[in-house]
Amino acid sequence: NKVVSEQVAATNVRFDQDILYVSLSDGREVSVPTDRVEWLEWLARASTAQRERWSLEPGGYAIYWEELDDGIEVGHILAMEPLA
Repeated sequence: NKVVSEQVAATNVRFDQDILYVSLSDGREVSVPTDRVEWLEWLARASTAQRERWSLEPGGYAIYWEELDDGIEVGHILAMEPLA
């Protein structure tokens, strides 16, 4: 799992209410319910405008919200998803 996550990068981010969708460089899109994942409470509490102001870290290994002073590594998201 670790090797896969190092090779896959985030390419885009979008929200649908409290669901975070992350597009990946391998063509997958993963979704995470921010209001049901304890370590994403900070993102669940953010306003719609704050959520929209994200940036990708170099190489796409993480998504960062400067205004919220927090971010998410792609590897952490993938560790939640079963790789089948």
